[in-house]
Amino acid sequence: MRKSTLGLLALMLVALACKGKEESREPAMAAASEEAEPIAENPEWTVLFDGSSLDAWKAYNGDAIPDAWSVEDGALVFTPPTERIEGQNYNIVTRQEFSNFVLSLEWRISEGGNSGIFWGVAEGEQYGQPYVTGPEIQVLDNEKHPDAKAGTTHQAGALYDMVAPASDVTVPVGEWNQVEITVDYANEAGKVVLNGTEIVSFPLGNEAWDAMVAKSKFADWEGFGAFHTGKIGLQDHGDVVSYRNIKIKSLD
Repeated sequence: MRKSTLGLLALMLVALACKGKEESREPAMAAASEEAEPIAENPEWTVLFDGSSLDAWKAYNGDAIPDAWSVEDGALVFTPPTERIEGQNYNIVTRQEFSNFVLSLEWRISEGGNSGIFWGVAEGEQYGQPYVTGPEIQVLDNEKHPDAKAGTTHQAGALYDMVAPASDVTVPVGEWNQVEITVDYANEAGKVVLNGTEIVSFPLGNEAWDAMVAKSKFADWEGFGAFHTGKIGLQDHGDVVSYRNIKIKSLD
């Protein structure tokens, strides 16, 4: 009886030990599975720049990407050429056109720098620059660029020369700002969310838009803001600027 009892106890101890090993291994296996599982791409978003490929972009009124634009550490960087050809611009636009959308990206401006993000851009010999047709969301060093002192409608995040940001939520120069620009002609409304804060809202494609343009520097610019379907553009304003994680979501 004693041998039988001891044998039974030994078997029970072995069983409990095995169960404990299985239980302790299950969470670890689950954690390993979670770490190994790739992040699924969101099918609602179309990537315009993934940190390496420039296939979605071209020169404004041209084709090949200007040499002034390069890919550095996963960012699309504009470095102004030391010698410019007279009349030459180095703006770039998307190959594809867009109507109603949310554009999401990050930008980083150089000290004292200026750039901009356009939408509704049309190309053609009659339009020498993207800003002739495309409204602009300002990219700026608010601290050191004189545009910031010229008026609040010229500050970072503004609908340039038309709607000022409600507040300055930019991060220090050299750090990345995250922006979402909504352009929704179907609902006649647009907005800018900078670093998680909605700072600008504006009407689109209606009498309120026309009245706003009429009070701006663009009042007599034929074609300005007239194209509800157009290209996204990134501006050459003569200063170093970087963009990354550029993606767009259709609202149609």
